[in-house]
Amino acid sequence: MYLLLCKTIFLLLLCITFSDAESQDPLGEFCNKETNISIGGKVSSNINNLLSELVLKTPSTGFLATTFGKEKDQVYGLAQCRGDVSTQDCSICIEDAAKQIRQRCPNQADARIWYDFCFLRYNNKTFASQVDTSFGIFYYNVENVTDPKTFNNKLGSLMDEIRAEAVVPKQEGLGKGKTKLSPFVTLYALVQCTRDLSEISCAQCLAISVSNFPTFCNNRKGCRVLYSSCYVRYELYPFFFPLDSDNAGASKKTMRAVVHP
Repeated sequence: MYLLLCKTIFLLLLCITFSDAESQDPLGEFCNKETNISIGGKVSSNINNLLSELVLKTPSTGFLATTFGKEKDQVYGLAQCRGDVSTQDCSICIEDAAKQIRQRCPNQADARIWYDFCFLRYNNKTFASQVDTSFGIFYYNVENVTDPKTFNNKLGSLMDEIRAEAVVPKQEGLGKGKTKLSPFVTLYALVQCTRDLSEISCAQCLAISVSNFPTFCNNRKGCRVLYSSCYVRYELYPFFFPLDSDNAGASKKTMRAVVHP
């Protein structure tokens, strides 16, 4: 009885937190229409409980992969914040993600949502440790660089460097860095894998992400590749923490492309 009362109080507090949290627009979401479930059914209820746990426990470490329920009603969840953001920003982002994913995918058992600071997903089938590039979201700057050859050489070298950094176990899938293109222009880049991936799987996901540059981001001043297992981004302005004061006025106008299997 005591445990039931505590759980009820926690869910109530969670709803209040959702209402008060600063709302942000997600970068995108995926609702698998082939996994429709009954709203209010057992799987739906398990998803709500799963989200409660993700909201409560993810911010302390920036990552959580967990399950809720049993047998055919079991659901699997994962939440991860970008490795450079604060615990407070992580908490706010995960709260927004948990609220919005249920509003945008109310009756799907397979759903994912991307924000700038975090990513959250759940499914009624296990996905842990599996590289998932089945659905991608790509953002690219509307402007092109003026010296493509130099830019692409610098970008390639920086990406190789931070991808190698990301697969080192102590880095927990995160790699970030910057390089000077000229005395006045700096290139910034960040990559991150979900922490459930092995070193080899992380490297594979990042390689697939970067291979999309020529198709979606060729010679562009900025690009973001969002998959369910990894994230890649580069810009000509500072975007990761601690923030650099260089090039703060660079163009941030972007376009989005969504790619299905």
